[in-house]
Amino acid sequence: MSRIGKLPIPLTTGVTVTVKAPDVKVKGPKGEIALRLHHRANVSVDEKAVTVSVPSPDNRNDRAVWGLCRQLVANAVHGVSQGFEKRLEITGVGFKAAVQGTNLLLNLGFSHPITFTPPAGITLGVEKNVIVVQGVDKQVVGEVAATIRRLKPPEPYKGKGIKYAGEVIRRKAGKVVKAAGAK
Repeated sequence: MSRIGKLPIPLTTGVTVTVKAPDVKVKGPKGEIALRLHHRANVSVDEKAVTVSVPSPDNRNDRAVWGLCRQLVANAVHGVSQGFEKRLEITGVGFKAAVQGTNLLLNLGFSHPITFTPPAGITLGVEKNVIVVQGVDKQVVGEVAATIRRLKPPEPYKGKGIKYAGEVIRRKAGKVVKAAGAK
């Protein structure tokens, strides 16, 4: 039995789930998400919970599909009710970010500023040296955050660049200068 797959997904107020196998639509106060699940996964909706099942839980492939599909539906329910957020920190002298309309304007030490246009459903914000990526789809939020981080990843000597909030950068020692006169 899949430990994740057998757990029911509680529905909060204002969230509706409609199923037309293999498609699942989740609507909530923050937006709407449409999913296409594996054909072996069966989704049933009660008044207060959503459950996912598979025809043969003893089959290894069905167990894998079971847990994955259950978590995809749970992420969709969480996204349309509360949303997802990723925070990125900018470190470096002269490195800064600003929001222009819906676009993100980044000065990262290059000869030109970088303008990043987010996909539909993603909102970007800036608080001092922190970029906030918000949206209803967990996968898209993570993908946008990774794309922004990839513009200037943190370097190992001084740690300058864009990193996730809470990420630990392994530092390297710089050049060691020997004392004069020591032979």
